Amino acid sequence: MPPITNDWASHLRPEYSKDYYKSLFKFIGEEYASHTVYPPGDDIFNAFHLTPLKDVKVVIIGQDPYHEPGQAHGLSFSVKPGVAIPPSLLNIYKELNEDLGCYIPDNGYLVKWAKQGVLLLNAVLTVRAHVAASHQNKGWEQFTDSVIRILNKEDRPIVFLLWGGFARSKKKMLTNPDHLILEAPHPSPLSSYRGFFGCKHFSKTNDFLIQHGLTPIDWQIENINE
Repeated sequence: MPPITNDWASHLRPEYSKDYYKSLFKFIGEEYASHTVYPPGDDIFNAFHLTPLKDVKVVIIGQDPYHEPGQAHGLSFSVKPGVAIPPSLLNIYKELNEDLGCYIPDNGYLVKWAKQGVLLLNAVLTVRAHVAASHQNKGWEQFTDSVIRILNKEDRPIVFLLWGGFARSKKKMLTNPDHLILEAPHPSPLSSYRGFFGCKHFSKTNDFLIQHGLTPIDWQIENINE
């Protein structure tokens, strides 16, 4: 796992000496040595590399990385160029289209969001190929909960988008009145019609950022293949 070297580093350093992280580090090393694991090792901490703490405006919490070849690259909901858009992300695009008029692009590569301050954080940062949830309860959740607590302490406005029961379970850690918490069902095909569609989280996020003197997010992901 490549080290996190930007401003996240000093905040996360205390985690590395804790027993849970030492066990997690050992487990992850053994998994990569003996199985196919996603994302590639160099991509595990991409959410932190691409979105420094000082730049975080919005947090989108996912659960597990995608577990099929070529999909996961360290950002929740995002897939690499050339990979089919997963159903949940397609529904996110559909809501963006209804909410802000964004066209539905030909790819699911969300690096543009990350570079604007959208922290695309999965609660679990690795997974064994073809085995969903295979790295749950190994320590990643403690690590990413510490990330959420760090964000909660920031004395500036941040928007947290909590989609689905798992993400919404993190709400208890979000106690800072400076922040905006928006909740909705998960965008998966199984639950998107229960209130994700029509939630208007993207326009509400931008309205909040503008109200606090911040640049809104340009949510439009452009086509790669014109």
